[in-house]
Amino acid sequence: MKRVFIAIILVFFFIGHTLAQRRDIVEYKQNWDKQKVFWGYFLGLNKKDFKITYKTANNFIEVNSSIGFEVGLIGDLRLHKNISLRLEPGLSSNTKTLAFTHITGGAKDSIRKVNGTYLRIPLLLKLNTNRLNNMRPYVVGGVSYDYNFSSNQNNANDNLDGEFRAKKNNFTYEIGLGVDLYLPYFIFSPSIRG
Repeated sequence: MKRVFIAIILVFFFIGHTLAQRRDIVEYKQNWDKQKVFWGYFLGLNKKDFKITYKTANNFIEVNSSIGFEVGLIGDLRLHKNISLRLEPGLSSNTKTLAFTHITGGAKDSIRKVNGTYLRIPLLLKLNTNRLNNMRPYVVGGVSYDYNFSSNQNNANDNLDGEFRAKKNNFTYEIGLGVDLYLPYFIFSPSIRG
């Protein structure tokens, strides 16, 4: 009985101590949310896949994608307290390996590495919650135009050159969620998108 009483006292002590700390939180970048327009940059990782459309019912291609890198700029136009329009032009790079399972003769003939470097221009709508101390969760969604610098779309001799053709111009949609973390000198915004 004595242990239960001590445990209850300790729980109330820690709850009181935690609540006392919450009142003293310094909110960083308080005027940042009042700006109509702001600029920034992003760094990120990606894992892109291929959408393959088969002319026959047989699936002969296995796609193995690897982790790539992204870098770009952020332009944010605040439309409302919790809604903003965002333009995020950037460069994206990654590698995918295509394994043609119906081709025999070894890896030289049946495996192709496809490198991709893209100029991405997404136009997104960002919906924020109200700020909770130094964090602000959000969801984001919109459309994106991707220009593939390494598409080889017009190369008629792709198999002879050991290259793979892909579309040069791609239009995609993306959705995601994340959180803005307000730090003393900048805002860190991790997000997951698909």
